[in-house]
Amino acid sequence: MILFKNAVYLGKTVDLLITENTEENASHGFAFDADDGLHRGYRNYGENYGKQGGRIVALGENIPAPQNCTVLDMQGKILFPSLIDVHVHFRDPGMEWKEDIDTGLEAALHGGYSHVFCMANTSPVNDNEGITRYMLEKARNTHPYGPFLHPVAAATLGLKGEELTPLGEMAEAGCTAVSNDGIPLYSTEIVRRVMEYGSDLDMLFIDHCEDPYLARGAHMNEGKLSAKLGVKGQPDMGEALQVGRDIMLSEYLQIPVHIAHVSCRKSLDLIKRAKERGVDVTAETCPHYLLLDENALDNYNTNAKVNPPLRTWDDVLAMREAVKTGLIDCLITDHAPHAEHEKENPLDMVPNGISGLDTALTLLWRLVHEGIFTQEDIVRAYTVNPAKRFKLPCNTFAKGDTADFFFFDPDIEWTADKENFHSKSANTPFLGQTMHGRVCTHYIGGKKVL
Repeated sequence: MILFKNAVYLGKTVDLLITENTEENASHGFAFDADDGLHRGYRNYGENYGKQGGRIVALGENIPAPQNCTVLDMQGKILFPSLIDVHVHFRDPGMEWKEDIDTGLEAALHGGYSHVFCMANTSPVNDNEGITRYMLEKARNTHPYGPFLHPVAAATLGLKGEELTPLGEMAEAGCTAVSNDGIPLYSTEIVRRVMEYGSDLDMLFIDHCEDPYLARGAHMNEGKLSAKLGVKGQPDMGEALQVGRDIMLSEYLQIPVHIAHVSCRKSLDLIKRAKERGVDVTAETCPHYLLLDENALDNYNTNAKVNPPLRTWDDVLAMREAVKTGLIDCLITDHAPHAEHEKENPLDMVPNGISGLDTALTLLWRLVHEGIFTQEDIVRAYTVNPAKRFKLPCNTFAKGDTADFFFFDPDIEWTADKENFHSKSANTPFLGQTMHGRVCTHYIGGKKVL
């Protein structure tokens, strides 16, 4: 067993005691529970999970060290349960110069993540069981003890929005969610069939909400700044229209839906009213929608070009309040790495996306330091809620929970640049900024992975 002393969790100094192996689990009466989420994705996990994995024994003040126990002093370090990111892009297969599964998982590991959900817009697209099995095998070979990769099945063949993928085969291969992320589904009939087919397979539908007509050719938020820069903008209504469509379909079909990367107040208003009516809808957002507005694109800053685009400061305030109140269920990175040369073009020619796994927690901790969020807000939206929604094992530090956790050192100072990123790419609007705080030690399933 290992006893971690003097860490800080939710503002209190605590000790944490964990088991490391099957024998120690047995001595504490821990057994594999088929209802703890492991059964859904058992092929995605390593041997440090289930019966053989470490479990939480106790979290509290002044825990005495058992016999033959390793004791580690973590004074000044912040304790977190491992984070769960249900929306990343690893570009593998096909675009490994941006990122591959190995480097993507390494960035996730150092960012504090135990589970990541990889979207299907690879090349070739993850629209068949062969691609799914390739992704899982590579993840197991490069990171056998985690973080654990969960491939998200493409909703339609080639993400073209025309024909449904063989979701049954992909579920059998290891997919537990489905999405057409990156390319909006314009056909309501297709969306309905994906929701129904996915629901039969217990695959949650994650939708990229963007009106394909209002958003066509847009490169930023529509407003005074886009007019000033002479750049075609996307109105917030372009997002909200499809949020409303998905909510109505979910309510009519009585099938859950998860709204991807929400960016604006209009979408939040629709989600709030839907939840009040009892619609089974959840939503996610990213750190950049909580920190930056459209002015980050002034002077044609290509590293701030994302989709959906950065909105107004009023939208930023609305997004912060939505995370605080729980209206936004999950935090994600929408990690979208691109090579440096791809962002060195005019704004209307560069791809959308921010490389976020290396910086997300550090940026969120900045908001904690400013009193906007608490650590509890981050834990709820980045661990508890995604685990519940996507049916994953969750560490709440209750006795018997899977020992997924890390320590964050708020005193580490570092610069956001390619040399300090574990991702292959450093396309971020925070490039060159001094960052405060970083993950220093990480355990997944009771095994030290960092």
